[in-house]
Amino acid sequence: MATIGIISDTHGRLDHRAYAALADVDHIIHAGDIGDPAILRELETLAPVTAVLGNNDFPEYGDSVGRFARPALEGVRFLVAHYPRDVRVTAAGSAALAPGDPLPDICVHGHTHVPKLEWGSDVRPATLLICPGSAFRPRGGFPRSLAKVSVEDGRILSARIESLEGEPLFTWPRHP
Repeated sequence: MATIGIISDTHGRLDHRAYAALADVDHIIHAGDIGDPAILRELETLAPVTAVLGNNDFPEYGDSVGRFARPALEGVRFLVAHYPRDVRVTAAGSAALAPGDPLPDICVHGHTHVPKLEWGSDVRPATLLICPGSAFRPRGGFPRSLAKVSVEDGRILSARIESLEGEPLFTWPRHP
């Protein structure tokens, strides 16, 4: 089993609470608006990092950080982009996928600064759509937040978005 930490919109500042919250993860996904290459270096002291460029990022991160990322972690396929529209997969396709590319199990985006965890027909063919919110400047009355996903052998076990204090905001699956 692996735990994937998902963070976005740090804008050059890594809150010590975000760093602490990610200390137990096996891999980190940064969904853009990184703000400073030092953020990725700091996150890499915790776990391997997959990151994408946001609208406030520039090519200073090197070839390993582009507009899209498609990591497969524990057999679960992720599609990562900064903009929400770039991770939507429709019958017409997706800007992030070429014909024949495997379909994602989890789509991740940043940009809105509002946490979101969706599933069901609105996110198909993916199982989950996750926006971790913002680790620096949240919007919509939400606190600073990030997401964590547990995966194992090609299965998504659980997903949650939590405040930097560890309070749950959204969870999947929902338990009565």
